[in-house]
Amino acid sequence: MVKTNWFIITTNACNLCCEYCQNEPSPLLPIEPDWSVEELKEFLKQDMKPTIAFYGGEPLLNFSLIENIMDSIEAEHFTIQTNGLLMHRIPTRQLKRLSTILVSLDGDKAITDRNRSKGVYQEITKNIEDIRIRGFKGDLVARMAITQGSSISEDVLHLLNTEELSFDNVHFQLDCQWDEGMETRWDDFPDWVEEYKQGITKLIQYWLEKMREGEVKGIVPFIGIFKHILNNTKTDLPCQAGLTSFSIRTDGKITFCPLPPEYEHTVVGDIYTSKIDEIKNSVKIQEPCNTCDVYDFCGGRCLFANMYKLWGEEGFELVCKTVKHLIKELTAIKSEVEDLINKGIISREMFNYPTYNNTTEIIP
Repeated sequence: MVKTNWFIITTNACNLCCEYCQNEPSPLLPIEPDWSVEELKEFLKQDMKPTIAFYGGEPLLNFSLIENIMDSIEAEHFTIQTNGLLMHRIPTRQLKRLSTILVSLDGDKAITDRNRSKGVYQEITKNIEDIRIRGFKGDLVARMAITQGSSISEDVLHLLNTEELSFDNVHFQLDCQWDEGMETRWDDFPDWVEEYKQGITKLIQYWLEKMREGEVKGIVPFIGIFKHILNNTKTDLPCQAGLTSFSIRTDGKITFCPLPPEYEHTVVGDIYTSKIDEIKNSVKIQEPCNTCDVYDFCGGRCLFANMYKLWGEEGFELVCKTVKHLIKELTAIKSEVEDLINKGIISREMFNYPTYNNTTEIIP
């Protein structure tokens, strides 16, 4: 038996039209699943302790399906990635069963509302306060999209330190290589990369300063990479796409990643005929990543980008440079962090995150 993370696409519809997404579900796929919960249950019987991650579109637009799955299928963890606007609809019974809620929020009110529509930030803040009042004790993760207008250090710190948001952790992903958007959404991506790298350095210095005070702030890409730097361990692809993490589309086909669903080369099977043991570890990172000098800490960053290279070799290398810079700056603080551990100011266990695949890809 295998232990796997399953993204369940509950719907391809969304109630927002974000700057970097445009709310255009693939016309090739059903809006909602054409498979039954019983068919899904029969397929997942092969998995001893699955993690089920509800995904969309906006997954909460089809909450009846989520409720049915949670009541019918045993899972070690249930997680959800949501834009946050409909969290008030989750009944308290199901809310308390969620291990992780990832809420799409790109930083402060200005950048979030610019990217995601006016009033979104305030509505999400209200809904976060509501789920906390109703007893959600799981991991609440801010899931940021880093865009041209982002200031990585300022936006991450806003989400980490704004009390009413109460995020446990913040994860960020660059808006890059999922489509041909380098020319359409970026005025000058190479120039922006240099600003981003400076912001990463500044943010790491903040992270180190908080460790000197005895606190490891929940900046997911930092923790997820640094635990390997600290422990001299290696990682394979951190998100586990194509290894032990897969997505079930609304047509029942299984892909190695939930985004973007319409690329047929991402399909590795289906819920009707496939054996999990046969699709596990079925797709792996190829050149140039698997011979890169930071591969042991990066694992290849993104299987889809590695396979399709939608920004060409030059664009691919620019994004790679951001990862190399992040790893270099984290490596530079290793000796001081070890000293803080030896002095008992922080502990090595503080870097054991995530303990299960909570759908944070780790590498931005």
